[in-house]
Amino acid sequence: MKIWSSLAVLFVIVLVGCAEGAKLVQEKEDAGVVVYPFKGEQGSMLSSFRNDALALMKEKCGGPYTIVREGEAKGRTRIASPIEGAQEIVQERRWGIQFQCK
Repeated sequence: MKIWSSLAVLFVIVLVGCAEGAKLVQEKEDAGVVVYPFKGEQGSMLSSFRNDALALMKEKCGGPYTIVREGEAKGRTRIASPIEGAQEIVQERRWGIQFQCK
């Protein structure tokens, strides 16, 4: 029984650690908007997901693109329960990049 409870706790910790990465949220034939999460103290430019966002834009355009504008996008609030009976509210900040293919 102890092994199962340990595995359950490990599973929950892994799920909590897996935040969504960069995501294409608006898409046109030659343009779009990509968003990615970032931590406030780290900043949007140093987020590990920024490279993923840039790669998504390059993939969408099949090469070069121009960043039209970027800034903080609507974030989300979620409840994490790493331990049964304990809940933690997690605020996730998101950065958005609007781009145009060249």
